Amino acid sequence: MARDRFLQSVQRYFDRAAAHTRYRPGLLRQVRTCNAVYRMRFPVREDSGEIRVIEAFRAEHSFHRMPTKGGIRFSRRVSLDETIALATLMTFKCAIAGVPFGGAKGGVLVNSSGLSAGFRERIIRRYTAELIRKNFIGPDVDVPAPDYGTGEQEMGWIADTYKNLRVNEPSPYACVTGKPLSMHGIPGRRQATGLGAYLAIRTCMDVAADMQALGLTPGIAGKRVIIQGLGNVGYHAGVALQNQGRALIVGIIEREGALHAPDGLDVQAVHDYRQLHGTLHGFPGATFVAEGNSVLEYDCDVLVPAALESQITGGNAGRIRARIVAEAANGPVDFEGERILGERGIMVLPDIYTNAGGVTVSYFEWLKNKAGVSFDRMVSRHEQMTKIQIVAAIERLTDQSIPDSIRDRLLRSLNEEDMVIAALDQTMTQAFENIHQCWKSRELPDMRTAAFLLAIEAVAESYQQHGIFP
Repeated sequence: MARDRFLQSVQRYFDRAAAHTRYRPGLLRQVRTCNAVYRMRFPVREDSGEIRVIEAFRAEHSFHRMPTKGGIRFSRRVSLDETIALATLMTFKCAIAGVPFGGAKGGVLVNSSGLSAGFRERIIRRYTAELIRKNFIGPDVDVPAPDYGTGEQEMGWIADTYKNLRVNEPSPYACVTGKPLSMHGIPGRRQATGLGAYLAIRTCMDVAADMQALGLTPGIAGKRVIIQGLGNVGYHAGVALQNQGRALIVGIIEREGALHAPDGLDVQAVHDYRQLHGTLHGFPGATFVAEGNSVLEYDCDVLVPAALESQITGGNAGRIRARIVAEAANGPVDFEGERILGERGIMVLPDIYTNAGGVTVSYFEWLKNKAGVSFDRMVSRHEQMTKIQIVAAIERLTDQSIPDSIRDRLLRSLNEEDMVIAALDQTMTQAFENIHQCWKSRELPDMRTAAFLLAIEAVAESYQQHGIFP
C-alpha cells in the first residue's frame, strides 16, 4: 500500500543519510525509532443520533526535545504507519528549522469533507479528551497543529477543551498552535507553510551555479510553475510565487481535475472560482484536464506537489519534465521516484526543509502563548521612537526635509505579522544555506541526504548531551 511505502521511504532516506555519520548503531536506532504511539477508538454521536466509533492515532517520534509537535490530519486514508512516518519527518523538520521540539503527528480516520460542523466538533473534542487521558497533549508535552482536513476552527476547539479539562494549567492556550487570532493565535500562521515553500524555492533559485546546471537562469521571475493541491499550502505558495516572485503559474491540480494555461493562471481567481463552484471545471481561459494528475508530467520549470504523499513514484518519475520539484507536501516523492528524478538531473527540494514554515511559525505562536504577550507589544514603541530620532538626525545633518511618503514608510513600526514573516524568511534562508553547504562540502548525492544528515546529527547530539549515549 502507498501508506506502507511512505514509511519505508522515510526510513530508507534516514538509513541513506545515517551511513554518512560517525555515530554508533545504538544511537542511530534511537534517533530512527518512534518513541510512543497511541491508537484509540471512541464513540461519537452523529447528527442522526446514531453512534459512530471513530479510530484515531497520535505518534510521538522523538523525546530528545520537549514538547513534541505535529499536526492532526482528518482523512479516510490515514493509518498508523502514515502517522509514524509524518511524526518522523516532523522530528527532522524541527531540527532543520532550529525549532526545539521533537516530532509528533495525529490522525483521525474520517473523511475531511462532508462532515457537519457539529459532528466535526464532537470528534475533535472527544479526541482531545482521549489525548489528555493518556498525557499525549500539553504545552510542555505534545502540541498539535492543523494538517490536511483541519484548520483554525478545530485548533480552537482543542484549546477550549484543554482549557476546561486542565483548569490549573498556567498556559492552556500553548497546548495547540494554528488557533484563530481571537484565541491567542498568531498573525502569519495561516499562510506560513505555503509562504515558507515560496521562500525555499526563492532561496534555492537564487543560486546561479545550481540553476545553470539545470539549464535555468537565476530567480523565480518568469519561471513556469505547476502546483498540485489548492488547499491552504498550495494556495498560499501559489499566491506568493505569483505576486512576490512574479512566476507564471501554468498548471493547478486538484482532486476533480486540473487546469492548464501556457500563458498563466491567476491563482486567486482560480481559488475563488473553486470556492464558489466546488470544482475547477469551467474556469474560463484555461484547459480543464479530467485526469488531473497527468498534469504533473507537463513541461514546467518548477513542480510544487502540495497535496498528499507518494504522488511521484517509480511509476511516473520517468515522465516528470520539471527541472525542480519542491516538496510543499509531506512525502510527495517516494524513494524510488527520487532515485529516478536524480538520475535524470531533476533537483528535489526536500519536504523536511521546504514545508518547515508551518512548524516555524507554530513555534513563534507557542512562545507567545507561553509568555502571555505579543512580540510587537514589547518593542513597537521603542522602535518607533528610535526611528523618529534617526529621521530627525538625517534631516538635521542634510539640512533637507524627507518627503512625507518616504517619511511614513521609515516611521512605520513593525507589527506582529511583519515580525513573524521576517523571522520566517530568516529561518528558511539560513536553513537552506546550511543544507546547501553540507551538500556541497561533504559531496553528498542530493539535498535530501544533506538535510537528513544535518537533522540526524542535531538529534543525535541532543541525545548525547542527555548523557544516555556516550
